[in-house]
Amino acid sequence: MARGGRGRHLGLALGLLLALLLAPPALRAKPTVRKERVVRPDSDLGERPAEDNQSFQYDHEAFLGKEDSKTFDQLTSEESKERLGKIVDRIDSDGDGFVTTEELKTWIKRVQKRYIYDNVAKVWKDYDRDKDDKISWEEYKQATYGYYLGNPTEFQDTSDHHTFKKMLPRDERRFKAADLDSDQTATREEFTAFLHPEEFEHMKEIVVLETLEDIDKNGDGFVDQDEYIADMFSHEESGPEPDWVLSEREQFNEFRDLNKDGKLDKDEIRHWILPQDYDHAQAEARHLVYESDKNKDEKLTKEEILDNWNMFVGSQATNYGEDLTKNHDEL
Repeated sequence: MARGGRGRHLGLALGLLLALLLAPPALRAKPTVRKERVVRPDSDLGERPAEDNQSFQYDHEAFLGKEDSKTFDQLTSEESKERLGKIVDRIDSDGDGFVTTEELKTWIKRVQKRYIYDNVAKVWKDYDRDKDDKISWEEYKQATYGYYLGNPTEFQDTSDHHTFKKMLPRDERRFKAADLDSDQTATREEFTAFLHPEEFEHMKEIVVLETLEDIDKNGDGFVDQDEYIADMFSHEESGPEPDWVLSEREQFNEFRDLNKDGKLDKDEIRHWILPQDYDHAQAEARHLVYESDKNKDEKLTKEEILDNWNMFVGSQATNYGEDLTKNHDEL
């Protein structure tokens, strides 16, 4: 049995997409792949026990990705603490010797935003072939789908043919939505919206539509309970469903299906994957403070943070230690 699509944030599930996009165009085998669903705060982050090493792993993987969470694993505890101490000085924006939830939230949001723009910068040259500091739809299409379009017979009898045939018009639709001035070219900001639609208000309808298309296997324009479960669980073995799947079925009935008609429409999907009352950075900041605040004054000293360094070095607040080499004003 397999479990997927659960416990991962849309904005941070960029690993598959970036692995694809960072490859040179000539080596790129497939177009943009679908993103994972946004996860709602189904449980109180602050209640996870600090002594549970799995909770650290949750932070590392949920907010950094499995591969990037390994970065600090290569350092000694002394090296990790030294780097973390310098980062704490930057997070403490007013220099009063304490890190508040708000300061952590602000820092995490800045790191998230810079992470997105930095990754767009890394792939920009692969698509801006004429070096005019814009990316046209044709440039993107040729860079991503050029080999497929030029050699369609090679893909005729493969699963890739279906993938390309489906993804090409889908990418074009998303590109047009990101292209606010409708000139068929994308500025850096528009291309960022194209690659990271979940981060832009005007792109959220596209995120909802793509999610519906991914999960709605019978093509009726809705997501029923079985389709909802199938998106995160593949029942490859005989026998009863695991408890967490039964719990997800209850979640569907009680919290996802708002009008109780047995299926999710676009509005209900939007409520599910783009919750308006959930601030990811705020939740992570509160969690870090809760787990490290020994004297319960709702703010952290550097000592409290360093005492709990094993949680922080895998948090978004550290951004793999890269902030040590960047000017604070850049964030």
